[in-house]
Amino acid sequence: MYAIASRVALRAVLLCLSAVAVMLVVVPTLDAKMRRETLRLATAAGEHVIDVEVAETPEEKAVGLMFRRSVPDRTGMLFPYETSQEVTMWMRNTYVPLDMVFIRADGVVHRIEARTEPLSERIIASQGPVTAVLELAGGAAERLGLRPGDRVRHAHFGTAQR
Repeated sequence: MYAIASRVALRAVLLCLSAVAVMLVVVPTLDAKMRRETLRLATAAGEHVIDVEVAETPEEKAVGLMFRRSVPDRTGMLFPYETSQEVTMWMRNTYVPLDMVFIRADGVVHRIEARTEPLSERIIASQGPVTAVLELAGGAAERLGLRPGDRVRHAHFGTAQR
């Protein structure tokens, strides 16, 4: 009986280690493949340049900023969608608070969910049709003076500066 329990426990440990190994390989690979671009936030306080990773594929969108231990200042992740729609997000496996900026098709900030709770599975909805979500470090929107009605300049919205 003891030998069977030991084998079951060993299999469980090996399965957990395998899952961790897969995450260590898959998540950095997704990070490395994501396209990197800049966007501009036009606020009452001025224009701010943000370096973003663009989560384009369903796999990239599913992982997003999960498992990151930090999000450096003036960086973030852009989740673009082809059509205007209600978008929902959550913080599963996300270790740092984020500001989620929901952006309409014309590049106007629709709403901001500030300082989201790490590891929460609470659904965070756009509360209206949007074509993108920008995730920034928690508190960044407030520090930058970003508010609903401000503009995001990026090719996805047809508002990139030429």
